Amino acid sequence: MPGLRRAGLLFGALVILVVALGLAGVPVYIHPQTDPLRKADAIVVLGGTAYERFDMGLDLAERGYAPQLLISRSTGVNDRVMDKYCAGRFDFAVSCFVPDPWTTDGEAREIRRRAQLFGWQHIIVVTYTPHVSRARYIVSKCFDGELTMVASPSDSGVKFWSWMYIRQSAGYIRAFFSRGC
Repeated sequence: MPGLRRAGLLFGALVILVVALGLAGVPVYIHPQTDPLRKADAIVVLGGTAYERFDMGLDLAERGYAPQLLISRSTGVNDRVMDKYCAGRFDFAVSCFVPDPWTTDGEAREIRRRAQLFGWQHIIVVTYTPHVSRARYIVSKCFDGELTMVASPSDSGVKFWSWMYIRQSAGYIRAFFSRGC
């Protein structure tokens, strides 16, 4: 019986740990800090396959929040869906880039390069909800100006959120140990 009791205690501790980690992630991944919109020097849309974020970036630029729209084409140059954004004609400047490396770090480095080139002091960064907090951390390592973080809608469901907790947590660990920008 002592072995069974020990196994039960261990299982109970494991359940408590999983629940505690899940609750700790709610304000980081599910309800991250976003910022009120105001005019900026540029809007930057971080890449990924949830294309709604690119529509959100276009909408913000069309509404006059910034004269420049920078889009990470992290899905690659052969993604024809991205042509709608990168090859379209707009009343504001749009430029697209493929991040190097192909990560949020690569996107943050390009933001730094463009900010230095164009003198950006304030940018609006659009990404999907579970990525907002980690993107804020990574971009702020490369960009000294003011960041306004905006969350685009995300998928839902237990499978999606379980994967996001794992993926974003691993990304945080990698970003924490990454030196500088």
